[in-house]
Amino acid sequence: QVQLKESGGGLVQVGGSLRVSCEASGGTFSHKVIAWFRQAPGKEREFVSAISWPIGHTNYADSVKGRFAITRDNAKNTVNLRMTFLTPEDTAVYYCATKNYADGITWAPRTYDRWGLGTQVTVSS
Repeated sequence: QVQLKESGGGLVQVGGSLRVSCEASGGTFSHKVIAWFRQAPGKEREFVSAISWPIGHTNYADSVKGRFAITRDNAKNTVNLRMTFLTPEDTAVYYCATKNYADGITWAPRTYDRWGLGTQVTVSS
């Protein structure tokens, strides 16, 4: 079964940039949707971005559109999320998740069946 591992989180100042990565092991991202979610303290987990494999369709939450970019590295079986112009509101634990592509990209966390453990992103003002 596919296992997901996030990496690349950390502490960054307002306006800075950071890249988080999601690597699959024990399987591949073939015919999957790979999504990033985030959860801030006291808030519900929310959709950030997603990309389909192999077609490469992408989707972004309005709050990150134009600032975040999701890409995939086929050779490394990895999906990256490049985050720029970060604000304190971006502070959260970032999770990657996968689902089958059958019904396309969805935003509800309950529709994803594999999750990583998350990586903390903290934006300081």
